[in-house]
Amino acid sequence: MSPSTPPRIPLEGRRIRAAVIGAGAIGRGSHLPALQQLAAEGETEVVAAVDIDATAVREFCADGGVPHAYTDLERMLAEQRPDLVTICTPPTLHREQSVAALRAGAWVWCEKPPVPTLADYAAVEAEEGTQGGPYSAIVFQHRFGSGTRHVRRLLAEQALGRPLVAHCQTTWYRDTAYYAVPWRGRWETEGGGPAMGHGIHQMDLMLDLLGPWSEVRAMAGRLVHDVETEDVSTALVRFESGALATIVNSVLSPDEVSRIRIDCERATVELTHLYGHSNADWRVTPAPGVPGDEAAGWQDFGTDVPSSHLAQLRELVASMRAGRRPRSSGADGRTSLELVTALYKSAFTDTTVRRGEIRPGDPYYTALHGGAPGWAPGTGTGFAGAGAGAGTGTEAGTDAGSGTRTGVVADPGQAEVPA
Repeated sequence: MSPSTPPRIPLEGRRIRAAVIGAGAIGRGSHLPALQQLAAEGETEVVAAVDIDATAVREFCADGGVPHAYTDLERMLAEQRPDLVTICTPPTLHREQSVAALRAGAWVWCEKPPVPTLADYAAVEAEEGTQGGPYSAIVFQHRFGSGTRHVRRLLAEQALGRPLVAHCQTTWYRDTAYYAVPWRGRWETEGGGPAMGHGIHQMDLMLDLLGPWSEVRAMAGRLVHDVETEDVSTALVRFESGALATIVNSVLSPDEVSRIRIDCERATVELTHLYGHSNADWRVTPAPGVPGDEAAGWQDFGTDVPSSHLAQLRELVASMRAGRRPRSSGADGRTSLELVTALYKSAFTDTTVRRGEIRPGDPYYTALHGGAPGWAPGTGTGFAGAGAGAGTGTEAGTDAGSGTRTGVVADPGQAEVPA
Protein backbone atom coordinates (compact mmCIF):
# COMPACT_ATOMS: atom_id res chain seq x y z
CA MET A 1 0.00 0.00 0.00
CA SER A 2 1.37 3.44 -0.86
CA PRO A 3 2.41 5.58 2.15
CA SER A 4 0.28 8.40 0.70
CA THR A 5 -2.89 6.28 0.66
CA PRO A 6 -5.46 7.82 3.05
CA PRO A 7 -6.37 5.63 6.04
CA ARG A 8 -9.39 3.44 5.47
CA ILE A 9 -12.55 3.26 7.50
CA PRO A 10 -12.55 0.06 9.59
CA LEU A 11 -14.69 -2.72 8.12
CA GLU A 12 -16.48 -3.44 11.38
CA GLY A 13 -20.15 -2.52 11.33
CA ARG A 14 -20.38 -1.71 7.62
CA ARG A 15 -20.62 -3.36 4.23
CA ILE A 16 -17.48 -4.16 2.27
CA ARG A 17 -17.29 -1.96 -0.83
CA ALA A 18 -16.41 -4.10 -3.87
CA ALA A 19 -15.55 -3.38 -7.50
CA VAL A 20 -15.40 -5.81 -10.43
CA ILE A 21 -12.64 -5.43 -13.03
CA GLY A 22 -13.59 -7.00 -16.37
CA ALA A 23 -17.16 -7.10 -17.68
CA GLY A 24 -16.92 -10.44 -19.47
CA ALA A 25 -18.45 -13.83 -18.80
CA ILE A 26 -16.64 -14.75 -15.59
CA GLY A 27 -17.42 -11.38 -14.04
CA ARG A 28 -21.07 -11.65 -15.02
CA GLY A 29 -21.54 -15.33 -14.32
CA SER A 30 -19.52 -15.92 -11.16
CA HIS A 31 -18.08 -12.85 -9.43
CA LEU A 32 -21.07 -10.52 -9.58
CA PRO A 33 -23.63 -13.17 -8.47
CA ALA A 34 -21.42 -14.10 -5.50
CA LEU A 35 -21.05 -10.47 -4.50
CA GLN A 36 -24.78 -9.89 -4.94
CA GLN A 37 -25.60 -12.86 -2.70
CA LEU A 38 -23.40 -11.47 0.06
CA ALA A 39 -24.94 -8.05 -0.54
CA ALA A 40 -28.36 -9.57 0.11
CA GLU A 41 -26.94 -10.84 3.40
CA GLY A 42 -25.66 -7.40 4.37
CA GLU A 43 -21.95 -8.19 3.86
CA THR A 44 -21.02 -6.38 0.64
CA GLU A 45 -22.07 -3.71 -1.81
CA VAL A 46 -20.86 -3.54 -5.41
CA VAL A 47 -19.98 0.09 -6.03
CA ALA A 48 -18.32 -0.02 -9.46
CA ALA A 49 -17.17 -2.00 -12.48
CA VAL A 50 -14.34 -1.29 -14.92
CA ASP A 51 -13.69 -2.33 -18.52
CA ILE A 52 -11.99 -0.68 -21.49
CA ASP A 53 -15.14 -1.46 -23.48
CA ALA A 54 -17.50 1.35 -22.48
CA THR A 55 -20.57 -0.38 -23.88
CA ALA A 56 -19.79 -3.66 -22.14
CA VAL A 57 -19.25 -2.06 -18.74
CA ARG A 58 -22.34 0.10 -19.09
CA GLU A 59 -24.45 -2.98 -19.83
CA PHE A 60 -22.79 -4.91 -17.01
CA CYS A 61 -23.67 -2.19 -14.53
CA ALA A 62 -27.21 -1.74 -15.85
CA ASP A 63 -27.92 -5.47 -15.69
CA GLY A 64 -26.31 -5.91 -12.28
CA GLY A 65 -27.52 -2.78 -10.53
CA VAL A 66 -23.97 -1.45 -10.16
CA PRO A 67 -23.98 2.36 -9.73
CA HIS A 68 -20.67 3.38 -11.34
CA ALA A 69 -19.18 2.26 -14.67
CA TYR A 70 -15.58 3.16 -15.51
CA THR A 71 -13.10 2.64 -18.32
CA ASP A 72 -10.13 3.75 -16.19
CA LEU A 73 -9.07 1.57 -13.25
CA GLU A 74 -6.88 4.17 -11.53
CA ARG A 75 -9.66 6.74 -11.54
CA MET A 76 -12.17 4.24 -10.18
CA LEU A 77 -9.80 3.32 -7.34
CA ALA A 78 -9.29 6.98 -6.46
CA GLU A 79 -12.94 7.99 -6.65
CA GLN A 80 -14.70 4.92 -5.22
CA ARG A 81 -12.00 3.62 -2.86
CA PRO A 82 -13.27 0.01 -2.82
CA ASP A 83 -12.24 -2.33 -0.01
CA LEU A 84 -12.16 -5.30 -2.39
CA VAL A 85 -11.35 -5.53 -6.10
CA THR A 86 -12.17 -8.69 -8.02
CA ILE A 87 -10.14 -9.17 -11.20
CA CYS A 88 -11.77 -10.97 -14.14
CA THR A 89 -9.47 -10.08 -17.04
CA PRO A 90 -6.95 -11.98 -19.20
CA PRO A 91 -3.93 -13.26 -17.23
CA THR A 92 -1.46 -10.83 -18.79
CA LEU A 93 -3.25 -7.96 -17.03
CA HIS A 94 -3.41 -9.50 -13.58
CA ARG A 95 -0.09 -8.21 -12.28
CA GLU A 96 -0.56 -4.52 -13.01
CA GLN A 97 -4.20 -4.51 -11.93
CA SER A 98 -3.45 -6.35 -8.69
CA VAL A 99 -0.59 -3.98 -7.89
CA ALA A 100 -2.75 -0.92 -8.63
CA ALA A 101 -5.53 -2.16 -6.33
CA LEU A 102 -3.14 -3.07 -3.49
CA ARG A 103 -1.41 0.32 -3.71
CA ALA A 104 -4.84 1.93 -3.41
CA GLY A 105 -5.44 -0.04 -0.20
CA ALA A 106 -7.90 -2.57 -1.64
CA TRP A 107 -7.79 -6.33 -1.09
CA VAL A 108 -7.63 -8.34 -4.33
CA TRP A 109 -9.45 -11.47 -5.45
CA CYS A 110 -7.92 -12.44 -8.78
CA GLU A 111 -9.09 -15.10 -11.20
CA LYS A 112 -6.80 -17.98 -12.07
CA PRO A 113 -4.29 -18.34 -13.49
CA PRO A 114 -2.92 -15.87 -10.94
CA VAL A 115 -0.23 -14.19 -13.08
CA PRO A 116 1.89 -15.48 -15.96
CA THR A 117 5.11 -16.09 -13.99
CA LEU A 118 6.65 -16.52 -10.56
CA ALA A 119 8.36 -13.16 -11.03
CA ASP A 120 4.98 -11.52 -11.50
CA TYR A 121 3.64 -13.27 -8.42
CA ALA A 122 6.55 -11.98 -6.34
CA ALA A 123 5.86 -8.44 -7.60
CA VAL A 124 2.25 -8.66 -6.42
CA GLU A 125 3.28 -10.10 -3.04
CA ALA A 126 5.67 -7.19 -2.56
CA GLU A 127 2.74 -4.76 -2.63
CA GLU A 128 0.71 -6.53 0.06
CA GLY A 129 0.27 -5.09 3.53
CA THR A 130 2.33 -6.47 6.38
CA GLN A 131 -0.17 -6.27 9.22
CA GLY A 132 -3.80 -7.04 8.53
CA GLY A 133 -3.74 -6.56 4.77
CA PRO A 134 -4.51 -5.68 2.12
CA TYR A 135 -3.74 -9.10 0.64
CA SER A 136 -4.15 -10.58 -2.83
CA ALA A 137 -5.93 -13.97 -3.07
CA ILE A 138 -6.38 -16.19 -6.12
CA VAL A 139 -9.70 -17.72 -7.18
CA PHE A 140 -9.24 -21.43 -6.49
CA GLN A 141 -12.87 -22.20 -5.71
CA HIS A 142 -12.47 -25.99 -5.96
CA ARG A 143 -10.69 -25.90 -2.59
CA PHE A 144 -13.86 -24.65 -0.95
CA GLY A 145 -17.14 -26.34 -0.08
CA SER A 146 -18.19 -29.18 2.19
CA GLY A 147 -16.71 -32.04 0.15
CA THR A 148 -13.17 -30.70 0.09
CA ARG A 149 -13.38 -29.66 3.74
CA HIS A 150 -14.45 -33.16 4.81
CA VAL A 151 -11.77 -34.98 2.80
CA ARG A 152 -9.08 -32.53 3.90
CA ARG A 153 -9.96 -33.28 7.53
CA LEU A 154 -9.91 -37.06 6.99
CA LEU A 155 -6.47 -36.81 5.40
CA ALA A 156 -5.09 -34.39 7.98
CA GLU A 157 -6.24 -36.63 10.84
CA GLN A 158 -4.82 -39.68 8.99
CA ALA A 159 -8.16 -41.43 9.39
CA LEU A 160 -7.61 -43.03 5.97
CA GLY A 161 -3.96 -43.87 6.62
CA ARG A 162 -1.05 -42.54 4.61
CA PRO A 163 -1.73 -41.25 1.08
CA LEU A 164 0.20 -43.48 -1.31
CA VAL A 165 -0.89 -43.00 -4.93
CA ALA A 166 -2.79 -40.14 -6.56
CA HIS A 167 -4.13 -39.15 -9.96
CA CYS A 168 -5.05 -35.63 -11.06
CA GLN A 169 -6.89 -35.34 -14.37
CA THR A 170 -8.22 -32.37 -16.32
CA THR A 171 -9.16 -33.72 -19.74
CA TRP A 172 -11.30 -31.16 -21.51
CA TYR A 173 -12.09 -30.31 -25.14
CA ARG A 174 -11.49 -27.01 -26.92
CA ASP A 175 -11.95 -26.60 -30.68
CA THR A 176 -10.33 -24.21 -33.14
CA ALA A 177 -13.03 -21.59 -32.57
CA TYR A 178 -11.97 -21.42 -28.92
CA TYR A 179 -8.45 -20.49 -29.98
CA ALA A 180 -9.72 -17.90 -32.46
CA VAL A 181 -9.83 -15.45 -29.54
CA PRO A 182 -6.56 -13.59 -30.18
CA TRP A 183 -5.05 -13.77 -26.68
CA ARG A 184 -5.51 -17.53 -26.30
CA GLY A 185 -2.74 -20.00 -27.03
CA ARG A 186 -0.02 -17.35 -26.70
CA TRP A 187 2.58 -17.27 -23.94
CA GLU A 188 2.55 -13.50 -23.68
CA THR A 189 -1.18 -13.10 -23.19
CA GLU A 190 -2.53 -16.41 -21.81
CA GLY A 191 0.58 -17.38 -19.89
CA GLY A 192 0.42 -21.07 -20.78
CA GLY A 193 -1.68 -23.87 -22.21
CA PRO A 194 -4.02 -26.32 -20.44
CA ALA A 195 -1.56 -26.92 -17.59
CA MET A 196 -1.76 -23.25 -16.69
CA GLY A 197 -5.23 -22.20 -17.80
CA HIS A 198 -7.29 -25.35 -17.22
CA GLY A 199 -5.60 -27.99 -15.10
CA ILE A 200 -4.33 -25.56 -12.49
CA HIS A 201 -7.65 -25.88 -10.61
CA GLN A 202 -7.34 -29.63 -10.07
CA MET A 203 -3.61 -29.42 -9.41
CA ASP A 204 -4.24 -26.75 -6.79
CA LEU A 205 -6.88 -28.95 -5.14
CA MET A 206 -4.52 -31.94 -5.18
CA LEU A 207 -1.81 -29.86 -3.48
CA ASP A 208 -4.31 -28.53 -0.96
CA LEU A 209 -5.20 -32.11 0.01
CA LEU A 210 -1.79 -33.77 -0.16
CA GLY A 211 0.58 -31.02 0.93
CA PRO A 212 4.01 -30.08 -0.44
CA TRP A 213 5.45 -31.77 -3.51
CA SER A 214 9.18 -32.45 -3.84
CA GLU A 215 9.89 -33.21 -7.53
CA VAL A 216 8.22 -33.46 -10.92
CA ARG A 217 9.02 -35.10 -14.27
CA ALA A 218 6.84 -34.05 -17.23
CA MET A 219 6.16 -34.17 -20.96
CA ALA A 220 4.18 -31.76 -23.14
CA GLY A 221 2.92 -31.82 -26.70
CA ARG A 222 1.31 -29.65 -29.33
CA LEU A 223 -0.70 -32.35 -31.07
CA VAL A 224 -3.70 -30.62 -32.66
CA HIS A 225 -3.90 -26.86 -32.21
CA ASP A 226 -1.82 -24.25 -34.05
CA VAL A 227 -0.78 -22.40 -30.91
CA GLU A 228 2.44 -21.34 -29.15
CA THR A 229 1.67 -23.25 -25.96
CA GLU A 230 1.07 -26.95 -25.44
CA ASP A 231 -2.36 -28.55 -25.85
CA VAL A 232 -1.60 -31.61 -23.69
CA SER A 233 0.81 -32.46 -20.87
CA THR A 234 1.48 -35.31 -18.48
CA ALA A 235 3.57 -35.42 -15.32
CA LEU A 236 4.79 -37.62 -12.50
CA VAL A 237 5.01 -35.96 -9.08
CA ARG A 238 6.60 -37.08 -5.83
CA PHE A 239 5.30 -35.52 -2.62
CA GLU A 240 7.28 -34.84 0.53
CA SER A 241 5.13 -37.48 2.22
CA GLY A 242 6.46 -40.04 -0.27
CA ALA A 243 3.18 -40.32 -2.17
CA LEU A 244 3.40 -40.54 -5.98
CA ALA A 245 0.95 -38.89 -8.38
CA THR A 246 0.21 -38.70 -12.08
CA ILE A 247 -1.16 -35.57 -13.76
CA VAL A 248 -2.87 -35.26 -17.16
CA ASN A 249 -3.93 -31.89 -18.61
CA SER A 250 -5.59 -31.84 -22.03
CA VAL A 251 -7.85 -29.80 -24.30
CA LEU A 252 -8.07 -32.68 -26.79
CA SER A 253 -10.55 -34.93 -24.94
CA PRO A 254 -14.17 -35.11 -26.22
CA ASP A 255 -15.27 -37.03 -23.10
CA GLU A 256 -14.61 -34.18 -20.68
CA VAL A 257 -13.89 -34.87 -17.02
CA SER A 258 -12.06 -33.45 -14.01
CA ARG A 259 -10.90 -36.08 -11.55
CA ILE A 260 -8.80 -36.50 -8.44
CA ARG A 261 -8.15 -39.93 -6.95
CA ILE A 262 -6.12 -40.59 -3.81
CA ASP A 263 -5.33 -44.14 -2.72
CA CYS A 264 -4.52 -44.27 0.98
CA GLU A 265 -3.62 -47.21 3.22
CA ARG A 266 -7.21 -47.63 4.41
CA ALA A 267 -9.37 -46.14 1.64
CA THR A 268 -9.55 -44.64 -1.83
CA VAL A 269 -11.01 -41.15 -2.15
CA GLU A 270 -12.20 -40.06 -5.58
CA LEU A 271 -13.73 -36.86 -6.92
CA THR A 272 -15.24 -36.91 -10.43
CA HIS A 273 -16.88 -33.78 -11.87
CA LEU A 274 -16.33 -31.22 -14.61
CA TYR A 275 -16.37 -27.53 -13.61
CA GLY A 276 -17.47 -27.79 -9.96
CA HIS A 277 -18.39 -30.35 -7.36
CA SER A 278 -20.82 -31.13 -4.55
CA ASN A 279 -20.93 -33.87 -1.90
CA ALA A 280 -22.43 -36.35 -4.37
CA ASP A 281 -19.35 -36.09 -6.61
CA TRP A 282 -17.07 -37.57 -3.93
CA ARG A 283 -16.70 -41.28 -3.21
CA VAL A 284 -14.84 -42.99 -0.37
CA THR A 285 -14.13 -46.71 -0.81
CA PRO A 286 -12.79 -48.44 2.32
CA ALA A 287 -10.08 -51.09 2.14
CA PRO A 288 -10.94 -54.66 3.17
CA GLY A 289 -11.04 -55.03 6.92
CA VAL A 290 -12.08 -51.47 7.78
CA PRO A 291 -14.89 -51.59 10.41
CA GLY A 292 -18.28 -50.80 8.90
CA ASP A 293 -19.19 -48.10 11.40
CA GLU A 294 -15.91 -46.28 10.77
CA ALA A 295 -16.35 -46.47 6.99
CA ALA A 296 -19.90 -45.19 7.37
CA GLY A 297 -18.58 -42.15 9.23
CA TRP A 298 -16.30 -41.33 6.32
CA GLN A 299 -19.37 -41.02 4.10
CA ASP A 300 -20.90 -38.25 6.23
CA PHE A 301 -19.96 -35.09 4.38
CA GLY A 302 -22.45 -32.94 6.28
CA THR A 303 -24.66 -30.27 4.75
CA ASP A 304 -23.91 -29.94 1.07
CA VAL A 305 -21.99 -26.76 0.22
CA PRO A 306 -20.88 -27.02 -3.43
CA SER A 307 -17.53 -25.67 -4.53
CA SER A 308 -18.12 -22.19 -5.90
CA HIS A 309 -16.95 -18.62 -6.07
CA LEU A 310 -19.51 -17.87 -3.36
CA ALA A 311 -18.02 -20.43 -0.98
CA GLN A 312 -14.55 -18.94 -1.37
CA LEU A 313 -15.79 -15.35 -1.24
CA ARG A 314 -17.53 -15.99 2.08
CA GLU A 315 -14.23 -17.09 3.59
CA LEU A 316 -12.36 -14.20 2.01
CA VAL A 317 -14.80 -11.65 3.44
CA ALA A 318 -14.46 -13.25 6.87
CA SER A 319 -10.67 -12.95 6.55
CA MET A 320 -10.97 -9.29 5.58
CA ARG A 321 -13.08 -8.54 8.64
CA ALA A 322 -10.62 -10.39 10.87
CA GLY A 323 -7.61 -8.74 9.23
CA ARG A 324 -5.94 -12.09 8.54
CA ARG A 325 -4.29 -13.48 5.44
CA PRO A 326 -6.84 -15.54 3.44
CA ARG A 327 -6.24 -18.97 1.99
CA SER A 328 -4.94 -19.07 -1.61
CA SER A 329 -2.84 -15.95 -1.02
CA GLY A 330 0.86 -15.47 -0.37
CA ALA A 331 2.87 -18.68 -0.16
CA ASP A 332 -0.34 -20.73 -0.14
CA GLY A 333 -1.51 -19.18 -3.41
CA ARG A 334 1.91 -19.64 -4.99
CA THR A 335 2.07 -23.45 -4.64
CA SER A 336 0.16 -24.41 -7.78
CA LEU A 337 1.89 -21.76 -9.92
CA GLU A 338 5.24 -23.15 -8.81
CA LEU A 339 4.19 -26.69 -9.75
CA VAL A 340 2.93 -25.55 -13.16
CA THR A 341 6.19 -23.69 -13.77
CA ALA A 342 8.22 -26.75 -12.79
CA LEU A 343 6.05 -28.93 -15.05
CA TYR A 344 6.88 -26.75 -18.04
CA LYS A 345 10.58 -26.61 -17.20
CA SER A 346 10.72 -30.37 -16.83
CA ALA A 347 8.86 -30.97 -20.09
CA PHE A 348 10.94 -28.51 -22.13
CA THR A 349 14.35 -29.46 -20.68
CA ASP A 350 13.78 -33.22 -20.25
CA THR A 351 14.92 -33.05 -16.62
CA THR A 352 13.51 -33.68 -13.15
CA VAL A 353 12.69 -30.38 -11.43
CA ARG A 354 12.65 -30.04 -7.65
CA ARG A 355 10.50 -27.70 -5.62
CA GLY A 356 12.25 -24.44 -4.83
CA GLU A 357 14.86 -24.62 -7.58
CA ILE A 358 13.18 -22.10 -9.90
CA ARG A 359 14.40 -18.79 -8.50
CA PRO A 360 15.38 -15.37 -9.85
CA GLY A 361 17.95 -15.91 -12.61
CA ASP A 362 16.28 -19.07 -13.87
CA PRO A 363 14.72 -18.38 -17.32
CA TYR A 364 11.54 -20.14 -16.22
CA TYR A 365 11.12 -17.67 -13.36
CA THR A 366 10.23 -14.93 -15.85
CA ALA A 367 8.63 -16.94 -18.69
CA LEU A 368 6.91 -20.31 -18.58
CA HIS A 369 8.44 -21.29 -21.92
CA GLY A 370 11.89 -20.52 -20.48
CA GLY A 371 13.16 -19.58 -23.93
CA ALA A 372 13.16 -23.27 -24.91
CA PRO A 373 13.72 -23.96 -28.62
CA GLY A 374 10.53 -25.05 -30.32
CA TRP A 375 8.40 -23.56 -27.54
CA ALA A 376 9.44 -19.95 -27.04
CA PRO A 377 7.91 -17.51 -29.54
CA GLY A 378 10.06 -17.20 -32.63
CA THR A 379 11.98 -20.44 -32.05
CA GLY A 380 10.30 -22.67 -34.59
CA THR A 381 6.97 -23.33 -32.91
CA GLY A 382 5.13 -23.33 -36.20
CA PHE A 383 2.58 -20.95 -34.68
CA ALA A 384 0.67 -19.27 -37.45
CA GLY A 385 -1.74 -17.24 -35.37
CA ALA A 386 -4.90 -18.19 -33.59
CA GLY A 387 -7.22 -16.42 -35.96
CA ALA A 388 -8.67 -12.95 -36.10
CA GLY A 389 -11.82 -13.56 -34.12
CA ALA A 390 -12.35 -11.57 -30.95
CA GLY A 391 -14.61 -12.00 -27.99
CA THR A 392 -14.91 -12.16 -24.26
CA GLY A 393 -14.33 -15.34 -22.33
CA THR A 394 -16.79 -18.07 -21.47
CA GLU A 395 -16.58 -20.02 -18.20
CA ALA A 396 -15.65 -23.56 -19.22
CA GLY A 397 -12.04 -22.91 -19.69
CA THR A 398 -11.42 -19.16 -19.43
CA ASP A 399 -11.74 -16.58 -16.73
CA ALA A 400 -11.39 -13.45 -18.74
CA GLY A 401 -13.69 -10.67 -19.72
CA SER A 402 -12.76 -7.77 -21.95
CA GLY A 403 -9.23 -6.55 -21.34
CA THR A 404 -9.09 -3.85 -18.68
CA ARG A 405 -5.81 -1.98 -18.37
CA THR A 406 -4.77 0.42 -15.67
CA GLY A 407 -4.57 3.98 -16.90
CA VAL A 408 -6.16 3.17 -20.25
CA VAL A 409 -9.55 4.54 -21.22
CA ALA A 410 -11.77 3.68 -24.15
CA ASP A 411 -12.80 7.32 -24.50
CA PRO A 412 -10.21 9.77 -23.13
CA GLY A 413 -11.88 12.33 -20.91
CA GLN A 414 -14.73 9.98 -20.06
CA ALA A 415 -13.32 7.60 -17.50
CA GLU A 416 -16.64 7.06 -15.78
CA VAL A 417 -19.25 5.92 -18.24
CA PRO A 418 -22.70 7.53 -17.84
CA ALA A 419 -25.66 5.21 -17.52
